[in-house]
Amino acid sequence: MNRILLRCARAITPVAIVVGLGLMATESAALDASTVREHELRNGVKVLLWPDDTIPNLAIYTFWKVGSRNEAPGITGLAHFFEHMMFNGSKNYPPGEFDRSMEAAGGANNAYTSQDVTVYQDWVPASALETTLDLEADRIAHLSVAPEMVQSERGVVMSERRRSLEDSNPGLMWEQLNSAAYLAHPYSWPIIGWRSDIENWRQSDVEDFHRNWYAVNNAVMVICGAFDEDRLLKLLEEKIGSIPPREIPRGVVTVEPEQQGERRVVLHKEANLGSVLVAWHVPQTEHEDLRALELVDLILTRGQSSRLYQRLVERDQIALSVDGDLTDHFDPGLYEIMVQSREKVEGGEIEAAIYEEMDRFVREGVSAAELEKARNMLLTTFYRQMAGISGRADALGSYELFHGDWRKLFDVESTYARLDTEDLQRVAAKYFQPDNRTVVTLVPKVASEGDEHAR
Repeated sequence: MNRILLRCARAITPVAIVVGLGLMATESAALDASTVREHELRNGVKVLLWPDDTIPNLAIYTFWKVGSRNEAPGITGLAHFFEHMMFNGSKNYPPGEFDRSMEAAGGANNAYTSQDVTVYQDWVPASALETTLDLEADRIAHLSVAPEMVQSERGVVMSERRRSLEDSNPGLMWEQLNSAAYLAHPYSWPIIGWRSDIENWRQSDVEDFHRNWYAVNNAVMVICGAFDEDRLLKLLEEKIGSIPPREIPRGVVTVEPEQQGERRVVLHKEANLGSVLVAWHVPQTEHEDLRALELVDLILTRGQSSRLYQRLVERDQIALSVDGDLTDHFDPGLYEIMVQSREKVEGGEIEAAIYEEMDRFVREGVSAAELEKARNMLLTTFYRQMAGISGRADALGSYELFHGDWRKLFDVESTYARLDTEDLQRVAAKYFQPDNRTVVTLVPKVASEGDEHAR
């Protein structure tokens, strides 16, 4: 339930390279930290290189340290807006040419925005390296923010907001959750932005946001795949390193106050079934407690053998689905559990069962077998991601930014091996407190005759 990311539904994936994007396994390439090279270009851009010549392809990921947390009331949604704008024309590539040029070279691309970062992804044949760096350099240094294109993309974003939030019951619940769970921190507003803000962005707002946060030295580039390192570094210095750096604004300093009592939202909306969304405040990704909480989540919500699935779906038969979410954050975030109830089951019954299972977790802890199973699930997912250059590029950049050092990626197995059952019980007791939780309940509302007529 990776609800915190907004990913453009615009990826181009030419048939010619579907089997060569680096999404396939590269079994012969071992996970060896010594193979990763870290460089800093002359303008301050950090570059991480991970060679893998098992297939003749590249995954080029550019991580921009800007997300919705870097906005302010009145300009919410601009981080996600630039995920769109970065594909809509620059000095040497008019609107649409970025995709056409990459497709002609046999490549594909996409992007995603979170509360903390915006990430641009290029998957290309190794032969398209120079073309791809030309494209990236041009949109970094010379992006067009022409008023007519801003207005056009504003309409696209409005449509996306309507589809992903206003007409989506889960999306609306998450929006309500963040608004209630955060009093001070900018995680409180939706990544896509508030409707009234989107409608009222000024041209100067758009230009200022781009100038402030898209300074080239606010990016980390990760390149995985088949390349000649000397040639690659020469091209990077020539095309990316030559872009002048700029001063980056001060980052977020607001600290969310400790929650001192349960918060509740009841959402009445047309729906066939009710849902319950419960969240607890937890530390930022870099905090050591997050590793134990990841295992707690696996035990509670992942798969049909998980505790909450067995209790709510199988035993009590009061729910249709159970999902947990623990997403990367620079600042303290939320651990969430979403449950869709069966017909005629009220939210209070769902909540009671969730809290009974959480209390049992705190009282009794977990067995050694449950812990080992959770570790195996986590490592299976991890190594599956590491089997391809795309997964490696995403993980390397994510560890650099969210964990504080890309080298921690290579300590994953030993990090989780150090955790014991007492660690899991301790973090559950620490964070799963009633005063620390926020609850959103969706109560289905039957459409009135007037509403039916209006539609």
